[in-house]
Amino acid sequence: AGHQLKGNSSLEPNGPGSKTKKAKVTSGTSGCATKLPEYKLNLQVARKLKKELEGRGYKVVMVRTKHSVNISNVQRAKVANAAKADAFVRIHANSADASSVSGALTIAPTAENKYMSKKIRKASQKLSKLVLQKYCSATGAKNRGVMYTDTMTGINWCTVPVTIIEMGFMSNPAEDRNMASASYQKKIVRG
Repeated sequence: AGHQLKGNSSLEPNGPGSKTKKAKVTSGTSGCATKLPEYKLNLQVARKLKKELEGRGYKVVMVRTKHSVNISNVQRAKVANAAKADAFVRIHANSADASSVSGALTIAPTAENKYMSKKIRKASQKLSKLVLQKYCSATGAKNRGVMYTDTMTGINWCTVPVTIIEMGFMSNPAEDRNMASASYQKKIVRG
């Protein structure tokens, strides 16, 4: 579950050996219609996803199970690395200036990412494509595609396949209400 009760603006390296520093963890967004904070939505979905995956026979390791934590993005990646995860799924929701913007996207490392091995880059890109495809077919959300970037600390520190799913836009009233509803969350975790 992405984010937490309070952000931590202390800095940490963007990737192993990087001189570029970023905030350890940002505070996230909140619903324009529901006023639900992103950190709460993310954990609601993560808990349901854990249950769904365990029902399918997967072992699930949660990065956080409560809101009042202080876990940086590097620490989150290290949890996945230590677990030797087959997939590290980072659950988030998006926001945009225009309330009309909607849809889901995933975030993956570029083919040139200097912090990851070629094998992990490729596996992360494949994971991102598959998660997004299944998510959109289960929810009916607009598929905004995979965003490729090397600016995500929680990706750059991974030694396991990783993706960030941006489930939808909390700045879009209809999508915000959808993501907050139990019936839509059921579709999310099925996808």
